[in-house]
Amino acid sequence: MGIHRHYGVVAPEKGWVPSPRYLLRRARILEHAKQWHGGARVLELGCGAGALAYELSRGGFDYTAVEHSAAAAATAAEINRDSDAATIRTEAEDWDATFDYLVALEVLEHIEDDHAALMSWRKWLRPGGLMLLSVPAHPERWNAADEWAGHVRRYGRQQLRDVLEGADMRVEKIECYGFPLANLLEPVRAAKCARELARGGRGGDDQATRTATSGVERATETRLFPLYSGWAGSHAMRMFCSAQKLFLDTDLGNGFLAVARRP
Repeated sequence: MGIHRHYGVVAPEKGWVPSPRYLLRRARILEHAKQWHGGARVLELGCGAGALAYELSRGGFDYTAVEHSAAAAATAAEINRDSDAATIRTEAEDWDATFDYLVALEVLEHIEDDHAALMSWRKWLRPGGLMLLSVPAHPERWNAADEWAGHVRRYGRQQLRDVLEGADMRVEKIECYGFPLANLLEPVRAAKCARELARGGRGGDDQATRTATSGVERATETRLFPLYSGWAGSHAMRMFCSAQKLFLDTDLGNGFLAVARRP
């Protein structure tokens, strides 16, 4: 495991490196986290490889992460083994009004009953606590990558607002992130996933199995990482992370990031 100057945690020896879309999303999360108060209790649901847990737990937060996938949880525990402020769990507990912030990135779209999930998550927040939630955007853009990853839906902006408000969360902001880089890369990834599915890859896996591996399967990214982790690639990536800020209030990107508060 190592720490990239611009990308944070990288662990190619474990088969995990940050994908470009993850880096675009990470940039927005870290920007929001600058406003969080020190010592806050943070819960992340579906932490994948635990890279964000590593970064935020070292930023002065008391960090708890839940990852149901045993393989992903093992990777997250290994990456965070030296952190006293990050706890990796495989199951949630009966938390009641415990956390100041709840983070769920690319999780809700895997859950059939999203309303019930949000109601459960809401009760774990303290009154006044914030939820940061990201989901893939635009149902009309459903493609093979969604099937490959075990998604059950993509969200429209109003659909996301409605499900959050239906769970008694007060929506403060919905950003549309990723434009233009994520939009350029999405059809490439969709074509790759379509070929893999056509060959039978993941074809026999059920939705739960696809979900469990979607956050840590980085075979393609690991092969390409030398191209976008060097000086030129990382500076281009930083440019794209900055450029997306110009379009957050539009619907041009391919992901939504919502900020909602428990009343």
